[in-house]
Amino acid sequence: MKLVIYQVFTRTFGNKNNNRKPNGTLAENGVGKMNDFDVATLQQIKSLGVNTIWYTGVIRHATCTDYSAFGIPRQKPRVVKGKAGSPYAITDYYDIDPDIADNVAERMSEFEDLVKRTHKEGLKVIIDFVPNHVAREYKSICKPKGVKDLGETDDMSKHFDANNNFYYCPNEPLDISAIPLPNGIEADNLNEMAAEYTETVARCTGNDRFDAHPQANDWYETAKLNYGVDYCDWGGRSTHFEPIPDTWHKMTDILLFWAAKGVDGFRCDMAEMVPHEFWKYATEKVKAQYPHIVFIGEVYAPNQYRTYVAAGFDYLYDKVGMYDCLRDVMCGHRSASNISQQWQATDDIREHILYFLENHDEQRIASDFFCGNMQKGIPALIVSALFQRNPMMIYAGQEFGERGMDGEGFSGVDGRSTIFDYWSVDAICKGFFERSELSAEQLQLEKDYRTILNICNSEKAVSEGKTFDLMYANEANEGFDSDRVFAFLRSFGNTTLLVVANFGEAETHVRVNIPAHAFDYMELTEGKKDMVDLLSGDQQTAILRQDSPVEVVVAGLSGRIYKF
Repeated sequence: MKLVIYQVFTRTFGNKNNNRKPNGTLAENGVGKMNDFDVATLQQIKSLGVNTIWYTGVIRHATCTDYSAFGIPRQKPRVVKGKAGSPYAITDYYDIDPDIADNVAERMSEFEDLVKRTHKEGLKVIIDFVPNHVAREYKSICKPKGVKDLGETDDMSKHFDANNNFYYCPNEPLDISAIPLPNGIEADNLNEMAAEYTETVARCTGNDRFDAHPQANDWYETAKLNYGVDYCDWGGRSTHFEPIPDTWHKMTDILLFWAAKGVDGFRCDMAEMVPHEFWKYATEKVKAQYPHIVFIGEVYAPNQYRTYVAAGFDYLYDKVGMYDCLRDVMCGHRSASNISQQWQATDDIREHILYFLENHDEQRIASDFFCGNMQKGIPALIVSALFQRNPMMIYAGQEFGERGMDGEGFSGVDGRSTIFDYWSVDAICKGFFERSELSAEQLQLEKDYRTILNICNSEKAVSEGKTFDLMYANEANEGFDSDRVFAFLRSFGNTTLLVVANFGEAETHVRVNIPAHAFDYMELTEGKKDMVDLLSGDQQTAILRQDSPVEVVVAGLSGRIYKF
């Protein structure tokens, strides 16, 4: 099975409140719930060709909303990003975000029901694991009996100790004078809960700032966890992994806790900021008990990919490789022929590479900061979803052309859908709850996404088959614009797919050379072939011969997926 992942930002997905007040509170702007993922919604997601849902932001994190009535410690807004807070500033690894529960007191039960409901619809569940840092006001109230909290036994007189959970700046209090007051603080009259946050001994920030003076662009709301690497020993990050550091034990136990809840995998935030030695230890421990669990790593350094695969990661983001390349091709900044270089760079680990065009960190395709046109994503989707057997991921709303152009509050107009604010996402609201308001263009886009993503597993040529890149055979072909067209073959058994993606805006007549090597490798036979385009349903007859072109017509910003 080829993994097709649908990322949802749980807090905004089911929010139907269209008040959308910048910097609005939960009461003003509303919030989505786990129970919004009912059977009908899950079935609609599955109908896209999806087999896995990544529920983003379900673990309890920093927020400005007061849940103290439920025994949940309140956070000071000075160290919370946005009214709703960042889902990557965890305040309790053993708890569920109260925002997304209908009944806060039963939030863990609601999560367990969500997992069961998702599984019942034949979908797998992935959640975040945030290993590099925690919220500054981390305090677990739900940890199992006998578990010591992070930092509980730390020696704060030491900058580094292998058994400390955090890094410290001894004798220095935290200085956050460079951090602007959050929006809305003035309206609160600097009341008790908006008062200055203090640390008498400063902890180092999640983005590796090892002093007591974080700036506005630092991850100032987080404290970095210590996995036994001394970053400030002047000797070059010496490692202290024997005996096993305390943080390793605690974080592995957290993974095992959620695995026991029935999740099928973890998307590991900023995995490359945590030593690969820990990952090898943790993945082996988890898979020994739960062999089906998958680990997806957020790694941005291609020269580290193989190290993290060897450490137990099943899949890694290919942001700096294929994503950046496809983005440039979509925007006309690179030739489509550059795509070949990207897959070749990771060919030895190709089945460990995860392709995507959108996620919560990246700008929406339809935003003014990217393409400004949702249709421009279709040829890139065809390539990223169908070129290899590796996983594909899309972000909720992508299939409806969500633009991400709202100014939500902490998250300004930046082409992204906010993860910091209470908000509702227009395209998701329409696509799942008010479908009569979708435009004809949005409905067609969704149809194309559904067709392409379903091909990922309905056609064994894609999920199990071989790939042949046709670009090298068409470099000097005057009937093939290698700047705007990308073509390849997929095959399994007696079935072959000829895929041609057109990144140009105009319809183009393409003459595709299929070299002798392709006939040998893909076990093709010459002769007359009746082909059907799986995207449009169009039928065509072609004569397949070695080094003789196949002629096809491809609409602008679209593609052909010919099966024969």
